[in-house]
Amino acid sequence: MVHADVSELDVYSMVDLPEKRILLIKRIMDWSLAFLLLPLLLPVIFIASLITRLTSKGPAIFTQERVGLNGKIFTLYKIRTMIFNPDGHQEHTVRGDKRITKLGKFFRKTKIDELPQLWNVLRGDMSLIGPRPERSDIVDKFADQNNFYKLRHIIKPGITGWAQVNNPTATPEETLEKLEYDLFYINHLSIRLELQILLRTVGVVSSLESL
Repeated sequence: MVHADVSELDVYSMVDLPEKRILLIKRIMDWSLAFLLLPLLLPVIFIASLITRLTSKGPAIFTQERVGLNGKIFTLYKIRTMIFNPDGHQEHTVRGDKRITKLGKFFRKTKIDELPQLWNVLRGDMSLIGPRPERSDIVDKFADQNNFYKLRHIIKPGITGWAQVNNPTATPEETLEKLEYDLFYINHLSIRLELQILLRTVGVVSSLESL
Protein backbone atom coordinates (compact mmCIF):
# COMPACT_ATOMS: atom_id res chain seq x y z
CA MET A 1 0.00 0.00 0.00
CA VAL A 2 1.26 3.50 -0.84
CA HIS A 3 1.97 5.44 2.34
CA ALA A 4 0.03 8.65 2.98
CA ASP A 5 2.36 10.34 5.48
CA VAL A 6 4.53 12.19 2.97
CA SER A 7 4.66 15.87 2.05
CA GLU A 8 3.34 17.25 -1.22
CA LEU A 9 6.91 17.94 -2.33
CA ASP A 10 7.90 14.34 -1.62
CA VAL A 11 4.88 13.07 -3.57
CA TYR A 12 5.89 14.74 -6.81
CA SER A 13 9.50 13.60 -6.47
CA MET A 14 8.39 9.97 -6.32
CA VAL A 15 6.83 9.73 -9.77
CA ASP A 16 8.45 9.69 -13.18
CA LEU A 17 6.73 12.05 -15.60
CA PRO A 18 6.08 10.32 -18.95
CA GLU A 19 8.33 11.41 -21.81
CA LYS A 20 6.86 14.10 -24.07
CA ARG A 21 7.50 11.83 -27.05
CA ILE A 22 5.38 9.06 -25.50
CA LEU A 23 2.60 11.50 -24.63
CA LEU A 24 2.57 12.82 -28.21
CA ILE A 25 2.32 9.31 -29.67
CA LYS A 26 -0.37 8.51 -27.11
CA ARG A 27 -2.40 11.56 -28.14
CA ILE A 28 -2.10 10.67 -31.83
CA MET A 29 -3.27 7.12 -31.06
CA ASP A 30 -6.15 8.44 -28.94
CA TRP A 31 -7.39 10.85 -31.59
CA SER A 32 -6.97 8.39 -34.46
CA LEU A 33 -8.78 5.52 -32.74
CA ALA A 34 -11.57 7.75 -31.41
CA PHE A 35 -12.00 9.32 -34.86
CA LEU A 36 -12.30 5.86 -36.43
CA LEU A 37 -14.41 4.22 -33.72
CA LEU A 38 -16.95 6.95 -32.98
CA PRO A 39 -18.68 6.88 -36.41
CA LEU A 40 -18.74 3.07 -36.32
CA LEU A 41 -20.21 3.00 -32.82
CA LEU A 42 -22.70 5.84 -33.25
CA PRO A 43 -25.51 3.38 -34.18
CA VAL A 44 -24.84 1.45 -30.94
CA ILE A 45 -24.85 4.68 -28.93
CA PHE A 46 -28.04 5.86 -30.64
CA ILE A 47 -29.91 2.57 -30.09
CA ALA A 48 -28.74 2.28 -26.49
CA SER A 49 -29.76 5.89 -25.83
CA LEU A 50 -33.16 5.40 -27.46
CA ILE A 51 -33.91 2.25 -25.45
CA THR A 52 -32.79 4.00 -22.26
CA ARG A 53 -35.10 6.92 -22.99
CA LEU A 54 -38.04 4.63 -23.74
CA THR A 55 -37.64 2.31 -20.76
CA SER A 56 -36.93 4.74 -17.92
CA LYS A 57 -37.72 8.31 -16.99
CA GLY A 58 -35.03 10.92 -17.60
CA PRO A 59 -32.46 11.88 -20.24
CA ALA A 60 -30.60 9.14 -22.09
CA ILE A 61 -27.21 10.82 -21.76
CA PHE A 62 -25.78 11.36 -18.30
CA THR A 63 -23.38 14.27 -17.83
CA GLN A 64 -21.27 15.05 -14.81
CA GLU A 65 -18.32 17.27 -13.98
CA ARG A 66 -15.14 15.30 -13.34
CA VAL A 67 -11.54 16.17 -12.51
CA GLY A 68 -9.12 15.85 -15.39
CA LEU A 69 -5.55 16.70 -16.33
CA ASN A 70 -3.86 18.99 -13.78
CA GLY A 71 -7.11 19.22 -11.82
CA LYS A 72 -9.05 20.85 -14.66
CA ILE A 73 -12.81 20.23 -14.49
CA PHE A 74 -14.52 18.84 -17.61
CA THR A 75 -17.93 17.41 -18.50
CA LEU A 76 -18.01 13.63 -18.87
CA TYR A 77 -20.64 11.91 -21.03
CA LYS A 78 -22.17 8.49 -20.42
CA ILE A 79 -25.35 6.64 -21.29
CA ARG A 80 -27.50 6.81 -18.16
CA THR A 81 -27.59 3.49 -16.29
CA MET A 82 -29.29 4.56 -13.06
CA ILE A 83 -32.75 5.71 -12.06
CA PHE A 84 -32.97 9.41 -12.91
CA ASN A 85 -32.37 11.78 -10.03
CA PRO A 86 -32.58 15.51 -10.94
CA ASP A 87 -30.27 16.28 -8.02
CA GLY A 88 -27.74 13.65 -9.06
CA HIS A 89 -26.55 10.56 -7.21
CA GLN A 90 -23.87 11.44 -4.65
CA GLU A 91 -22.97 7.97 -3.39
CA HIS A 92 -20.68 5.49 -5.15
CA THR A 93 -22.42 2.58 -6.82
CA VAL A 94 -22.08 -0.75 -5.02
CA ARG A 95 -22.64 -4.36 -6.01
CA GLY A 96 -26.37 -5.00 -6.37
CA ASP A 97 -27.14 -1.27 -6.31
CA LYS A 98 -30.93 -0.84 -6.56
CA ARG A 99 -30.49 2.50 -8.37
CA ILE A 100 -29.10 0.75 -11.44
CA THR A 101 -31.76 -0.11 -14.02
CA LYS A 102 -31.97 -3.61 -15.52
CA LEU A 103 -30.83 -2.22 -18.85
CA GLY A 104 -28.13 -0.24 -17.07
CA LYS A 105 -26.65 -3.44 -15.61
CA PHE A 106 -26.14 -4.79 -19.12
CA PHE A 107 -24.65 -1.53 -20.35
CA ARG A 108 -22.23 -1.44 -17.43
CA LYS A 109 -21.11 -5.03 -17.95
CA THR A 110 -20.50 -4.51 -21.66
CA LYS A 111 -19.14 -0.95 -21.16
CA ILE A 112 -21.66 0.38 -23.70
CA ASP A 113 -22.44 3.19 -21.26
CA GLU A 114 -18.85 4.46 -21.63
CA LEU A 115 -18.96 4.80 -25.44
CA PRO A 116 -20.00 8.51 -25.46
CA GLN A 117 -16.66 9.24 -23.80
CA LEU A 118 -15.05 8.78 -27.21
CA TRP A 119 -16.29 12.35 -27.71
CA ASN A 120 -14.36 13.34 -24.59
CA VAL A 121 -11.28 11.76 -26.15
CA LEU A 122 -11.74 13.68 -29.41
CA ARG A 123 -12.16 16.91 -27.44
CA GLY A 124 -8.94 16.24 -25.58
CA ASP A 125 -10.58 15.96 -22.12
CA MET A 126 -9.68 12.28 -21.81
CA SER A 127 -7.47 9.57 -23.20
CA LEU A 128 -8.50 6.06 -24.15
CA ILE A 129 -6.27 4.82 -21.34
CA GLY A 130 -5.55 6.43 -17.98
CA PRO A 131 -6.82 6.69 -14.40
CA ARG A 132 -10.61 6.88 -14.25
CA PRO A 133 -11.83 10.45 -13.60
CA GLU A 134 -13.77 11.17 -10.42
CA ARG A 135 -15.95 13.96 -9.05
CA SER A 136 -14.12 16.75 -7.25
CA ASP A 137 -15.62 15.84 -3.86
CA ILE A 138 -14.38 12.27 -4.21
CA VAL A 139 -10.95 13.51 -5.27
CA ASP A 140 -10.79 15.80 -2.22
CA LYS A 141 -11.83 12.95 0.06
CA PHE A 142 -9.14 10.52 -1.09
CA ALA A 143 -6.47 13.21 -1.49
CA ASP A 144 -6.98 13.98 2.21
CA GLN A 145 -6.42 10.32 3.00
CA ASN A 146 -3.41 9.86 0.73
CA ASN A 147 -1.25 12.59 -0.86
CA PHE A 148 -0.36 10.28 -3.73
CA TYR A 149 -3.95 10.41 -4.99
CA LYS A 150 -3.37 13.80 -6.60
CA LEU A 151 -0.69 12.26 -8.83
CA ARG A 152 -3.45 10.63 -10.89
CA HIS A 153 -4.02 14.03 -12.47
CA ILE A 154 -0.59 14.54 -13.99
CA ILE A 155 -1.87 12.68 -17.07
CA LYS A 156 -5.27 12.66 -18.75
CA PRO A 157 -7.95 10.37 -17.32
CA GLY A 158 -9.01 7.40 -19.41
CA ILE A 159 -12.01 5.35 -20.46
CA THR A 160 -10.11 2.24 -19.36
CA GLY A 161 -6.89 1.78 -17.46
CA TRP A 162 -4.39 -0.48 -15.72
CA ALA A 163 -6.46 -0.46 -12.54
CA GLN A 164 -9.63 -1.41 -14.42
CA VAL A 165 -8.12 -4.42 -16.21
CA ASN A 166 -6.43 -5.69 -13.04
CA ASN A 167 -9.38 -5.16 -10.69
CA PRO A 168 -12.52 -4.64 -12.79
CA THR A 169 -14.88 -5.35 -9.88
CA ALA A 170 -13.18 -3.08 -7.34
CA THR A 171 -15.42 -1.52 -4.70
CA PRO A 172 -15.21 2.10 -3.46
CA GLU A 173 -13.38 0.79 -0.38
CA GLU A 174 -10.60 -0.42 -2.68
CA THR A 175 -10.01 2.98 -4.28
CA LEU A 176 -6.66 3.50 -2.61
CA GLU A 177 -5.61 -0.01 -3.66
CA LYS A 178 -6.45 0.88 -7.26
CA LEU A 179 -4.26 3.96 -6.80
CA GLU A 180 -1.21 1.68 -6.81
CA TYR A 181 -2.17 0.44 -10.27
CA ASP A 182 -2.63 4.02 -11.49
CA LEU A 183 0.79 5.05 -10.19
CA PHE A 184 2.38 1.95 -11.75
CA TYR A 185 0.81 2.93 -15.08
CA ILE A 186 2.12 6.51 -14.86
CA ASN A 187 5.63 5.36 -13.93
CA HIS A 188 5.77 2.71 -16.67
CA LEU A 189 3.75 4.40 -19.42
CA SER A 190 4.79 3.05 -22.81
CA ILE A 191 3.17 2.20 -26.12
CA ARG A 192 3.59 -1.49 -25.29
CA LEU A 193 1.70 -1.04 -22.01
CA GLU A 194 -1.02 0.94 -23.82
CA LEU A 195 -1.57 -1.91 -26.27
CA GLN A 196 -1.54 -4.47 -23.46
CA ILE A 197 -4.27 -2.57 -21.60
CA LEU A 198 -6.40 -2.26 -24.76
CA LEU A 199 -6.18 -6.02 -25.36
CA ARG A 200 -6.95 -6.85 -21.73
CA THR A 201 -9.90 -4.43 -21.79
CA VAL A 202 -11.41 -6.44 -24.64
CA GLY A 203 -10.97 -9.56 -22.50
CA VAL A 204 -12.64 -7.97 -19.47
CA VAL A 205 -15.61 -6.79 -21.54
CA SER A 206 -15.93 -10.17 -23.27
CA SER A 207 -16.01 -12.00 -19.96
CA LEU A 208 -18.84 -9.79 -18.68
CA GLU A 209 -17.28 -9.95 -15.21
CA SER A 210 -17.51 -6.29 -14.25
CA LEU A 211 -20.36 -4.71 -12.27
